[in-house]
Amino acid sequence: MTNDVSHSAKERLLWAQFDALQLGTGWTYSDLTKLQILVEDVYGDSHPGSIHLNQLSEQVKIGVYESGGKPAGFHATDICDGCAQGHNGMNYILASREVLTDMVELHGRVNPWDGLVLLSSCDKSVPAHLKAAARLDLPTVIVPGGSMRPGPDMSTSIKAGDISLRQKQKDNITQREIADYKLTGCPSAGACQFLGTASTMQCMAEALGLTLPGAALIPATMRDIGQWARNAGIAVMELARKGITASDIMTMEAFENAVMVHSAIGGSTNATLHLPSIAAELGLSLPIELFDEINHKIPHIANIYPSGTQVTEAFWFAGGIPMVQWMLRDFLHLDVLTITGKTLRENLDELEQNGYFERYLGYLHNYGLARKDLLTPLDEIQETGSIAILKGNIAPDGSVIKYSAVKPEMRRHKGLARVFDCEEDCYSAVVNGNIHPDEILVIRYEGPRGSGMPEMLMTTEAIVCDPRLNGTVSLLTDGRFSGATRGACIGHISPEAARGGPIAYLQDRDLIEYDIPNRTLSLVGTDGTEKTKEEIDTILRQRKQTVVLKRPELRKGIFKRYTDSAESAMKGAGI
Repeated sequence: MTNDVSHSAKERLLWAQFDALQLGTGWTYSDLTKLQILVEDVYGDSHPGSIHLNQLSEQVKIGVYESGGKPAGFHATDICDGCAQGHNGMNYILASREVLTDMVELHGRVNPWDGLVLLSSCDKSVPAHLKAAARLDLPTVIVPGGSMRPGPDMSTSIKAGDISLRQKQKDNITQREIADYKLTGCPSAGACQFLGTASTMQCMAEALGLTLPGAALIPATMRDIGQWARNAGIAVMELARKGITASDIMTMEAFENAVMVHSAIGGSTNATLHLPSIAAELGLSLPIELFDEINHKIPHIANIYPSGTQVTEAFWFAGGIPMVQWMLRDFLHLDVLTITGKTLRENLDELEQNGYFERYLGYLHNYGLARKDLLTPLDEIQETGSIAILKGNIAPDGSVIKYSAVKPEMRRHKGLARVFDCEEDCYSAVVNGNIHPDEILVIRYEGPRGSGMPEMLMTTEAIVCDPRLNGTVSLLTDGRFSGATRGACIGHISPEAARGGPIAYLQDRDLIEYDIPNRTLSLVGTDGTEKTKEEIDTILRQRKQTVVLKRPELRKGIFKRYTDSAESAMKGAGI
């Protein structure tokens, strides 16, 4: 059964100005009775992930018009982690997820829309759009903004870490090298070329069933991305007529599917923040332990930088998320509903029958690559999972590490702590050569209540780009990491320092041990000497009685609102 009666019909009888205002924006009289679709994007000059979304929105609108509906374009521009590195702007990045969610909710509530199409590419905008979709619970389609073209020699924009480090080291780089990177590091529109949070969350939107099959990470410069956008406009009209809403698709089984896909591709640790926060909007609980449970059984099949070596464009040519789902079909809930109006099982069977999985392999061959270079056959798998949840007396509620980006020899480690109360001090110590091999760096007061939970990318890249430290130095923090982070980096430590978590009471030369296979993270000694568990418990109790927690400076605006009320990272750090 289908329905072509707009939800706004009743409201239009309440106040004649409603129609007059819309006619004043160029609507025709017949548009007033059509199904009306909110087409919301984050278009703006903020970064390459958003600069092209207005063009995709136009394609969505054509699809809506073709199907007899009336689209209306709204915009709320997102912001970029890359532009915020190293200064106070980074403290606002995670809070922007909440603000953008609120803006879409406001746009979605003011008019009685019949459907919703959301276009975004990047770290906080895709999860914000998914949160808003859950709140509004309209017939909804997500349109990802796709992948940026690779840099020279199949490089990625994260080469900035090496460039920026050497810029700060005297006589270690030429102006030509700096200019060459700046002119080639981001050669097109689209999300950055590695499996960072932007690319990961595009994949999560697809894994949840909210995009058309194959929509995540389409090369942003290819004709295909416009076709998928056009088809999204057609798809949302079908959903509106059938009354299929976001909550019909984003079920608990769909979230479990997303976590399984995340495990298989080696996605960003930030998904452990975003997926629980999205689920909470639907009244669903996505406990952090679920990530660990799933990562114990799902094969890690994708070879995508930074866990692997290849760029996201090549991953899409290899079959992208549909191919991953096809390979994981014995693990996934295949009967979940998707925005095609069909189940995941039906979608995959249809893709296989129409030759989709082979269609783009020729582009992969242009790079001298085969599918197995991107997606390891299941019978050749070397590793299970990619993310681990570590607990112990430093992180009683949990912490997160992407072990697929950690060298095997660093998956168990014991070392002396070097403790910093902010990332800037730690970064300076790394750049100035004041950190020694085998040390475990601790950065605290960077959690949601501390400083808004910024990412530590500048510091992690400084470590891995320093041959003296790379592969021996670990980093612990109650802050978060970029999806591009490599190395032994344990984040989201909870409770955070600002809430009086144990990380607040660590000291220089404490002996810290982590064991990824056994999922532990603990203080095991002081001043370089191991202690018994009972002695450590006593030391932590004594420190808690004497150490004064660091108090934040005077704050205002959204920064104050966010840091005053943000939830634990283990619950998604929402407000």
